[in-house]
Amino acid sequence: MRIREYRDSDWPEVWPIVEQVIRAGDTFCYDPEQSESEARRLWVTPPPGHVVVALDREELVGTANMYANRPGPGAHIASGNFMVEQASRGAGVGRALVSYLLGWARASGFAGVQFNAVAASNTPAVHLYESLGFTVVGTVPGAFAHPSLGRVGLHVMFCDLTSGTGATAGNR
Repeated sequence: MRIREYRDSDWPEVWPIVEQVIRAGDTFCYDPEQSESEARRLWVTPPPGHVVVALDREELVGTANMYANRPGPGAHIASGNFMVEQASRGAGVGRALVSYLLGWARASGFAGVQFNAVAASNTPAVHLYESLGFTVVGTVPGAFAHPSLGRVGLHVMFCDLTSGTGATAGNR
């Protein structure tokens, strides 16, 4: 598994992954009907944000974006998003991308990483994040309209990069 910085020429391979995830409507708070250009604007975060792709040999199997969670007084906390092609889920791509984000956030001087909206029904992602040092700090009941489960909670998850636990979480 190799993770490298996103290039504009990657979009034709990134878009099918993004499209697959958003059209399913079961994990991301993105409009499932959004256009490719809208999705690209949301996904390809401009600097100082950072976008990467995960490659298995030379096949693009996942992508992530990362950025300051909020401007101004919230700019010391990072955030990000991850998408992995369906055939590669469970093979460590997500773990590699989250670990990369933790390393990027630490190297960039962020004090922590916050995920604002993790669907409570997305148990593989919740377990992955918890295994890398994140905790659920709150849940907004019924905030995510899942296409088959109805309204489920959205977790806010946090990893403290200033404590011993979160500071090494990306190295597990």
